[in-house]
Amino acid sequence: MAPFRLTDIVRDHARDRGAQTALTGGDRSVTYAELDDRVARIATGLRELGVGEGGRVVWLGKNAVEFFELLFAAAGVRAGVAPLNFRLTPAELIDLADDAEAGLVVLGPDFAELREKLDRDGRRVLVVGEDYEGWVDGLTERTEPAADADDEDTVLQLYTSGTTGRAKGVLLSHRNFGGLLSVGGHWGFDDESVGMVAMPLFHIGGSGFALVCLSYGARVVLVADIVPAQLLDTMEHEGITNAFLVPAVLQFLCQVPGAADRDWSKLRAVAYGASPITGPVLNKVLSTFRAPLFQVYGSTETTGAITQLDPDDHDPDGPRAHLMRSAGRAYPWVELKVVDPANDEDLPADEVGEIWIRSSQVTTGYWQRPEETEKSITADGWFRTGDGGYLDGEGYLFLTDRIKDMIVTGAENVYPIEVENVVAQHPAVADVAVIGVPDDTWGETVKAIVVAVEGESIDPDELMEWTKERIAGFKRPRSVDVVDELPRNASGKILKKDLRAKYVQ
Repeated sequence: MAPFRLTDIVRDHARDRGAQTALTGGDRSVTYAELDDRVARIATGLRELGVGEGGRVVWLGKNAVEFFELLFAAAGVRAGVAPLNFRLTPAELIDLADDAEAGLVVLGPDFAELREKLDRDGRRVLVVGEDYEGWVDGLTERTEPAADADDEDTVLQLYTSGTTGRAKGVLLSHRNFGGLLSVGGHWGFDDESVGMVAMPLFHIGGSGFALVCLSYGARVVLVADIVPAQLLDTMEHEGITNAFLVPAVLQFLCQVPGAADRDWSKLRAVAYGASPITGPVLNKVLSTFRAPLFQVYGSTETTGAITQLDPDDHDPDGPRAHLMRSAGRAYPWVELKVVDPANDEDLPADEVGEIWIRSSQVTTGYWQRPEETEKSITADGWFRTGDGGYLDGEGYLFLTDRIKDMIVTGAENVYPIEVENVVAQHPAVADVAVIGVPDDTWGETVKAIVVAVEGESIDPDELMEWTKERIAGFKRPRSVDVVDELPRNASGKILKKDLRAKYVQ
């Protein structure tokens, strides 16, 4: 069997079902045949700009058809696309565009004001609309996908915050997506499916889920902004069969008056992830949408889902209700184990340690970070997740504490060190620790515990306001406590477990 290439998706479906709609977003729709034609011409444009093997295209925009044109075109010339988190500050976005060494930056209309700041160092910057369309219209020659493409060529570079506070580009290849796309068979996908992509494309839950849909020849409906009532309208009127959402969004949808009275007969599967779902929310989702639910666990580094909790295990009032606390079991092509983080030795069932994963879905590494790649992926291919958990006797995975202290707020990952570095710059702050605290809507929110400089006072509201211009909104502290001192061990390390014991109530 020939090795999988992401570019095969568009070419095969253009040949077999060219007149079928592939993507709908905003006021644009393209068929598979139209997508194939534009991808081939855009690939020519990329080569003219010098974007070829190992090159990068940066996408800064909301969910839109143009992203997928660029993604498949870049893959065809052995380059990759790096979608940026549009919630970051302009300074952070410019830094990431520089880090990606992008030869082309494409901006959504909402981000056109950044054009001048990003237009430097010889890179081309285009804004979606007349600017972008004028470029595409001027491209008449087709460039077919490179015959010498390698399984390990990066096709997508997703940025995730590192434990040092610096963002890392996670490299995802053809081979990685070849593994992920198999999940579609578990969710009832076929060429008559209609998938809704509401998660942002800079998340694997957005771009990865969209590629699963497209791989089956499904129609993909792209949602740029999550407005609960409008999202319900889209799901009903577009006849959505499959969706991936986070628990917070599912909760919002269920709170819309009349949500349960709509026609959900076409829904085949609703997958959710990024955080567990509570019993009350689960019951509400089941009674509202009356469709199978799938919980998944994974990360950017694993190209998304690597475990699944099946619909039959979503039974909060039944004899196996304890499984609602689990993330399900590994897919057949995924190896999973729990090791002692002190010595990397395998642990037996029910003992807590660090979760390790080995699969074709595991990233090839971090962009220009060989040392971090070596620390995260063992020589024999195991990815150290940094998540704590255990496997029970039936192979169900249960997550416990996060070894890396990562905070998950909504679907966003926040590393405390990044927030601490910002808060510590306030002139009245002498010491700071950041932890995640439970939140009924977002799963967790960011909390800062600070010590004031001697002789100074700290107003929590003023401090939270002060962070607005210095860090992305989802990373900002939502509560601040002022204390006399932070608990530390003999070596001076802050004892965050003590802070959690006090504040996570």
